[in-house]
Amino acid sequence: MYKYDEYDASIVAARVEEFRDQVQRRLAGHLTEDQFKPLRLMNGLYLQLHAYMLRVAVPYGTLDSRQMHMLAHIARKYDRGYGHFTTRQNLQYNWIKLEDAPDILAELATVEMHAIQTSGNCIRNISSDQFAGAAADEVTDPRPWAELLRQWSTFHPEFSYLPRKFKIAVIASDTDRAAMRLHDIGIQIVRNDAGDLGARIHAGGGMGRTPMIAHLIKDFVPFADFVSYLEACLRVYNRHGRRDNIYKARIKILIHALGAEEYARQVEEEFQAVKALGIDPPQAEFDRIAAHFAPPAFEAGAVDTVDRSDPDFAVWLDQNVHAHKAPGYAVVTISLKPIGGIPGDASADQIDAMADLAERYSFDELRVTHAQNIVLPHVRKADLYAVWTALREAGLAEANLDLISDIIACPGLDYCSLANARSIPLAQKISERFGDPARQRDLGELKLKISGCINACGHHHAGHIGILGVDRKGTENYQLLLGGSGAEDVSLADITGPGFSEDGVVDAIERATDVYVRERTPGERFVDTYRRIGMAPFKEAIYG
Repeated sequence: MYKYDEYDASIVAARVEEFRDQVQRRLAGHLTEDQFKPLRLMNGLYLQLHAYMLRVAVPYGTLDSRQMHMLAHIARKYDRGYGHFTTRQNLQYNWIKLEDAPDILAELATVEMHAIQTSGNCIRNISSDQFAGAAADEVTDPRPWAELLRQWSTFHPEFSYLPRKFKIAVIASDTDRAAMRLHDIGIQIVRNDAGDLGARIHAGGGMGRTPMIAHLIKDFVPFADFVSYLEACLRVYNRHGRRDNIYKARIKILIHALGAEEYARQVEEEFQAVKALGIDPPQAEFDRIAAHFAPPAFEAGAVDTVDRSDPDFAVWLDQNVHAHKAPGYAVVTISLKPIGGIPGDASADQIDAMADLAERYSFDELRVTHAQNIVLPHVRKADLYAVWTALREAGLAEANLDLISDIIACPGLDYCSLANARSIPLAQKISERFGDPARQRDLGELKLKISGCINACGHHHAGHIGILGVDRKGTENYQLLLGGSGAEDVSLADITGPGFSEDGVVDAIERATDVYVRERTPGERFVDTYRRIGMAPFKEAIYG
């Protein structure tokens, strides 16, 4: 994984001390809240319903055991003993005291972490495939490309005050594990006919109030033009994106207004001007970055079989373990979705336990996923049983990856000042209703996602089943959506009809799954059946 150089270290240290001074001035009353707000947001600090929330950056979801141990330490010392892993591959603390924020940032800096650009109208945390560097189906590790973009975008003077926040995802396989086409810019690293690596660029995706799927803007951008082309994409948006209406400020609205072809034409024109500036790094610089992501020293001849005699272990293997590119190794996903638990939350003790497992069994590396889980990317198959045993002792061995209880949920009205409805209690009720492991496995892959408001932090538009919390005359109400996907078969979910109470939407989900079980053909997922038979049978069952 990437290590700070002297520039990274000095930038982060200077930012910590700058923010310490800003906090002291705010506490002394020399800054009003209106004056302080843009300063704290630049440091990932939000003021929520009950306390400050700090969002810690985890670039492209990769971190090591010392960083995980630090996250656990901060949870114990400064929060209420837990952290919340998010759909942007970050971590949030929900109970931060303002006077502690500079000290937290200083402690994070000791392990090469920060909260820079986790908020504000700038280029946010660059996200990527949580299986990067381990996936059997990738053409290359996409993280060096993501790291290059992180360095290019950090404190970029032209893009620090964009019309609206800007999100980029980078993948390198045809299997999309990062919801790439639901980002402002989605990048897939591919090979052209000559075998050269380059970037396929999509732009204009996103969820929120106006969900849209990104358009293909450029089929192949060679590495030599990569940064210049991205710079051109952002320049066109920064020049024409609306600043008069927050609801129409995202790049997706601009591309919808211009048309994808016209946006691509303007980007190409801008690219010619940007290219002349010579901002693209030499190959040697990319090679320097890529060296930080060299594959670990995998054991030659590692045992490639696993003893499946323990039935509970075998179920976990089938559900939470994936193929690795190296023989004798596997990718392990740790579920943070226990039945009745809060999706994405992990206690300080659990964070420490995962750090210890990474250090012992996964070449000291972990990943945060878009689905609010944690990955151990490089585990010997011979060690899988020991890993599972340790996870079970820590309460982290739920075998439910991609099943109905593997719910994505935002913090909702329990914490967020923007939310209209609670997400957490609803997620808990759904997981309890469908908690039977055999029933979950019978339903198969079924991605359920909950947002407490239209901002869609829970990605409800991309759920096979999505739920949106709304305010209906002062009462929490929940709209049900069907048929979305954030994967390579990307689609936006459709609203079924009128909303429900909290208990009513749980019943509606049950009726929807009953239709699926009745109508499915062998091998069909829930979303496949929905696409084949359409909304009508589901709507009839849901509303009677």
